[in-house]
Amino acid sequence: MNTDCIQFELGIQGGRKRRVEVVPDERESSSDGGLLLLAEIERRRAFIESFSRCFLDHRRQDLIVHPLRELIAQRVYGLCQGYEDLNDHDLWRTDPLLGIVCGRDSDDDPLAGKSTLNRLELGQGASSETDRYKRIEWNEGKIKEFFVDAFLDSYPTAPEEIVIDFDATDDPVHGEQEGRFFHGFYDEYCFLPLYAFCGHHLLAAILRPADQDGAAGVVELMAFLHERIRARWPNTRIIIRGDSGFCRDPLMAFCESHERTFYILGLARNSRLQRAIGKELHDAAELHAQTGHAARVFKELRYTTRKSWSSERRVVAKAEQLAKGPNPRFVVTNLDPHEWPARELYEDLYCARGEMENRIKEQQLFLFADRTSSHLFRANQLRLWFSSVAYVFLCELRRVGLVGTDHDRAQCSTIRLHLLKVAASVVVSARRILVRLPPLLPLLGTLAPGDLGPCVDLIVPILQSGYPSHP
Repeated sequence: MNTDCIQFELGIQGGRKRRVEVVPDERESSSDGGLLLLAEIERRRAFIESFSRCFLDHRRQDLIVHPLRELIAQRVYGLCQGYEDLNDHDLWRTDPLLGIVCGRDSDDDPLAGKSTLNRLELGQGASSETDRYKRIEWNEGKIKEFFVDAFLDSYPTAPEEIVIDFDATDDPVHGEQEGRFFHGFYDEYCFLPLYAFCGHHLLAAILRPADQDGAAGVVELMAFLHERIRARWPNTRIIIRGDSGFCRDPLMAFCESHERTFYILGLARNSRLQRAIGKELHDAAELHAQTGHAARVFKELRYTTRKSWSSERRVVAKAEQLAKGPNPRFVVTNLDPHEWPARELYEDLYCARGEMENRIKEQQLFLFADRTSSHLFRANQLRLWFSSVAYVFLCELRRVGLVGTDHDRAQCSTIRLHLLKVAASVVVSARRILVRLPPLLPLLGTLAPGDLGPCVDLIVPILQSGYPSHP
């Protein structure tokens, strides 16, 4: 016996004498119309297709309902759209537009639920072949290659020079996850992921326990990146950049032993360095007293440590006087002083590394790279990579689709709010699937100030655009 559905009706007092009635609409609809943009990026760049080739599926293919590529697409698109938890997919899996961009027709069965997606994350490497439930494994080396290749493929021709930034950050943990340690500097239990960026491009995201030096593994990562980049761009100058936490002799020696490979790294101050710029600190203090403004004086040094460095190196010192007192800073580099004089080296090249910190915050805050709450360390690393693939998608949308608009430097959260979280209705017929988008996006002004940018005028050029020269 069929159950009679009880239709609810919500009444709201409208303007003047009219009554507003709210009733459920049986037509298929989605709050994530921006999935069309992500699907178009996938059609052009095949990020998910390439990322899926880093996995090995031991399930019997004639018995499975949810193919590997579909699972990965569902997970990555979910992060792009703001669905950080696997629990979110128990409802979102029925979204008709999500099913379409993942490769299903609107009338097919729903996509995978949280349990199936969880088994994707819990693969145990080689044992996945014999495990009863968790039968998907991934190749760490291939995944690392994926991010570098996505970066290399974004350039139509080899650039003359690239700058690679390294940085570590804290990823707080609040349970008993594998690999958790207390970190004295951050004053919390956390992981210590290592990131590498080139401009807005993510080159590497490696999850690490916090019981080690912030620069642990950076030489091996640099060797991997150098080999991969040099295979495609043999003549490109490579400059690596990092704060004083990465000022380690093996990393500097690696750059010095390879042609057209340079470094600029922060150098922690000590009493010897401060004595060496005593006159410059005095001059800066006098200049500050005369003007009342912050004063900087730069000096070139040749410096080596007493034990840890293998050779003498060029050091640039900034003797700065602020209202609150002296603020000396040092950087070490192998760049030519004629090409990069002291002031330009510090102010124009080294200080630009702060932009990388914005990219890390963007991924952690808006793409949930810190959602590492699984007990298994290996599963948390995969979660970080899923977040990184989502970042690659939004970086590509920003770099290509939004170039020349007032959103070409927008944060991922702004892009999601203004472009991806768009209402859409889905009409299925025998010959086509019609997706209706709203004519206006009130939050996105792409024309004159105060104008309402037409949604179709914005999305259609993105869908039809080619790939311009890399900025």
